[in-house]
Parts: sequence; C-alpha cells; structure tokens
Amino acid sequence: MTSPFTRNNRPHGRVGPYMRIGELARLTDVSTRLLRYYEQQGLLHSERTSGGYREYGANAQVRVRQIRGLLAAGLSTRVIAEILPCATGPLPALEACPDLLATLRAELADLDGRIDTLTRSRDALAAYLATARLAAAPATVPYAA
Repeated sequence: MTSPFTRNNRPHGRVGPYMRIGELARLTDVSTRLLRYYEQQGLLHSERTSGGYREYGANAQVRVRQIRGLLAAGLSTRVIAEILPCATGPLPALEACPDLLATLRAELADLDGRIDTLTRSRDALAAYLATARLAAAPATVPYAA
C-alpha cells in the first residue's frame, strides 16, 4: 500500500509530507466541507499551495479523529479549541494542561443540567400522553345482568 503522503518540492520551497483535502476527507470519512469548517474554527490547520490548494501535514488525520472524538463527547468546537492542545493520540487521551479539569468539569455540569431538563420534559410529556390515553379510551359500562 502506498502512503497518502508524497515528498515533493513545492513551488514555495516547502519539502515534506502533505495531503490535500480530498485525501484527508477520504482517510477520515469526514466531508471536505466539514474539514473546511474545522479549519475555520481553528481546530485544523493547513498550508496553501501557490495554486491555492489546502495541504495538510502528516498529523492531520490524527487531529481530525481527535476532533471527532471530542465532538462525540458533546463538546462544542469552542471548547474543543481550548482543550485540543492537551489531546494526544487518536482517541484522544488528554494530558493535564492548565484549566483542563475546570473546563471539563464545567462542561459536565452543563451536560448534567441539560439531562435534568430533558428528563423533566420527558416526564411532563409522558404525563400528558397518559392523560390523553385515558380521555381517548372508550367508556365502558359495567355489565348489568
């Protein structure tokens, strides 16, 4: 299998591994539109060729997996931008960085609050449903002999 990276002398003097956005999208199963969004949010970085194409370094694939993992944990891109420097490996593992624990605790407390709100909403909706079922049930007349 060939590597997605190529060593090539670039017109602007850069030499080394690179990959274009389409290849990164294919390798990570993330759309090019989403990769551009991650870049816009400061989560992913690329260099531009003289022709304007985005080129990503060898660590971009791992970085995208880190972003996806942190998004799956319910974190916003704003929070991810804060804690991404602490991420290592594709899962990611988080190293102890300044303010990391405080940020994660605040996010967890916010998530717990949203879960509580959703639980109360669900309970209220279930109560309305139970009331509606009773109102819709046909009236039964006791059997008279």
